[in-house]
Amino acid sequence: MRVDGGAHDAPGNTRTPRNTGAPDQVAVVGGGMVGLCVAWFLQERGVRVTVFDRDSLTTGPDPAGSGSSWGNAGWLTPGLATPLPEPAVLRYGLRVLWRSDSPVYVPPVADPGLARFVAGFVRHSTHRRWQASMRALAPLTTTALEAFDLLAAGGVSAPTRAAAPFLAGYRERADLDALLRELEEVRAAGQPVDAEILDPLAARDLEPLLGEQVRHVAQVHGQRFCEPGRYVAALVDAVRERGGLVHERTAVEAVHTSASGVEVHGVQVRGVQVRGGEVRGGEVRGVHLLDGPGAGTGDGAGGHVSGGSLDVSTSDATGGRAVGEPGADRHTGGGHAGGGRFDAVVLATGAWLPRLARTFGVRVPVQAGRGYSFHVATPEPPSGPIYFPAARVACTPVGDGLRIAGMMEFRRPDAPSDPRRIQAVVEASRGLLAGVDLEVRTHEWVGPRPCTPDGLPLIGRTSSPRVFVAGGHGMWGVTLGPVTGRLLADAVVTGTPAAALTPFDPLR
Repeated sequence: MRVDGGAHDAPGNTRTPRNTGAPDQVAVVGGGMVGLCVAWFLQERGVRVTVFDRDSLTTGPDPAGSGSSWGNAGWLTPGLATPLPEPAVLRYGLRVLWRSDSPVYVPPVADPGLARFVAGFVRHSTHRRWQASMRALAPLTTTALEAFDLLAAGGVSAPTRAAAPFLAGYRERADLDALLRELEEVRAAGQPVDAEILDPLAARDLEPLLGEQVRHVAQVHGQRFCEPGRYVAALVDAVRERGGLVHERTAVEAVHTSASGVEVHGVQVRGVQVRGGEVRGGEVRGVHLLDGPGAGTGDGAGGHVSGGSLDVSTSDATGGRAVGEPGADRHTGGGHAGGGRFDAVVLATGAWLPRLARTFGVRVPVQAGRGYSFHVATPEPPSGPIYFPAARVACTPVGDGLRIAGMMEFRRPDAPSDPRRIQAVVEASRGLLAGVDLEVRTHEWVGPRPCTPDGLPLIGRTSSPRVFVAGGHGMWGVTLGPVTGRLLADAVVTGTPAAALTPFDPLR
């Protein structure tokens, strides 16, 4: 197995040849869903890749690693992937944003950056702008599931499951009618989506977990779901198996460009456990990586580091955990100890994107919209995902139980978890689920979703021809990660972005 960050052909796998002049070695900073999909599709095009992330990109039962992916609802729902700024914000009034029990919460803190984001968010929460953003998203949403199929055909082992059924439940008929009107607008924007109204008794036959307060139900067809933490782990494995390097527990401090390449400066985080955007305990050892083929480290996720020490040393040639195969420690590049240079870099650091991207002309605010989730036992395995849109609660089968997710908390990505937000999700769920004890919870989790004021992601080239960004997908990073990776990989290799990426220009 190659460990130089390159791509090799698996049996039966045909890859697109690289154009002359295309980058040979690309660093991807950020090992979440979006960054790993970019890396995988770059490998499809013959590019050698190295991925860096501050977390441990491992699978397992505990909420560690995978950034904002682990406790995500895991929905692959292009028919529901709508812009986050919506007219309801104006309809209900701004006061709802500051209510502690609101599903969209802004803490009352003196933060000029947050104030700027909220002002832009409100400005885009008109019907006209929502429609324009939906039309911009449609070219991505219409090919989102196809991109997952490409990953599966290329060897990504984690399954996606048909959401059959995918049920949306309501207490009030007026709220169901609002969903049906929204789906009409989604279809008008170019994204097909089919739904039908179900009799409540028939709906309970499909899903006995629906509570007695659920009086109106719609079934949305053609959607899927996955267990996102395990899917991200499978992507890591697939990138490694193709010869890609993965530096885990490594945070990028800076990226510098020159006429001949990109230099990445990072620090390695050793012996840590990551929960809810925090890095606790352990020792932090820094590595400064410069010239040389194929090396590099870092993840710009830069979170909160509590305890430990910082030691910067240019003599530590191992960088992060440069892995050609699981468990194997390697040098950071093609055998050149002490550093490395890349032809290009993709910044995919989620809610921390501005920290590195601002240097390269990206001025669109990216604010952490933190989601919370927890796991509950169920009397029997759930049939499929359940959505309570009026309560802003999403439920996904995980194992033999249910992951319940909700909340959009606009706060620092690395702020400590707030137990009041978990309680708000609990209260919003009461009466909507049958046979579920909401007081017996496990795996409480918080993760920062990267949100933009206009609800559109940032995908494309920055002011430097060697630096690209992929982020700001809000709640839809899992759904849109693969199609983002496919389109951006094409742009990096060919130098010409697809027309579908025009609305997502990072320099807008």
